[in-house]
Amino acid sequence: MTATQQQWRQRFADLVAGNHSATGDPVDAGARLVVSGPDGTEVFRAALARHHRFEDDDEQVIWIRPLVGGQDAEGGGYLFNLNLTRRRSLSVASADLVDDGVEMELTTGQKARIEPADGPELEQLIRWDDFTNRLTPEEDAALERLDADSWHGRYA
Repeated sequence: MTATQQQWRQRFADLVAGNHSATGDPVDAGARLVVSGPDGTEVFRAALARHHRFEDDDEQVIWIRPLVGGQDAEGGGYLFNLNLTRRRSLSVASADLVDDGVEMELTTGQKARIEPADGPELEQLIRWDDFTNRLTPEEDAALERLDADSWHGRYA
């Protein structure tokens, strides 16, 4: 792995984990994914859960969990359907550090940018953090592995 690859991977990991918070508390920060088509038009935007995985046998594939959906629950709180908030992969052709994020050329011809979350995406990440506090350690570990395409059990 080159020094450039190590740098963007580390920045990617720090953004997703929230290790860029001005307060030093990762719950005050997180990452969002912004995907643009070949013509530069934004086609997708979402907060990212605080875990990722680089594919072992293909270092250009990154597994992430965009935070889509969710709703207020009866009696308070916020719930996510874990079959909708499932893992996704990014197949990266090249990546570079840009400003405060990481910009990637995807093999699809799209561009993906991982950057600090703010506004609605940071609010969604805070709701996700509250939601995951309700999970058992086993459920939490299963989500973090990012190795399954569907979810069985609670919150499916």
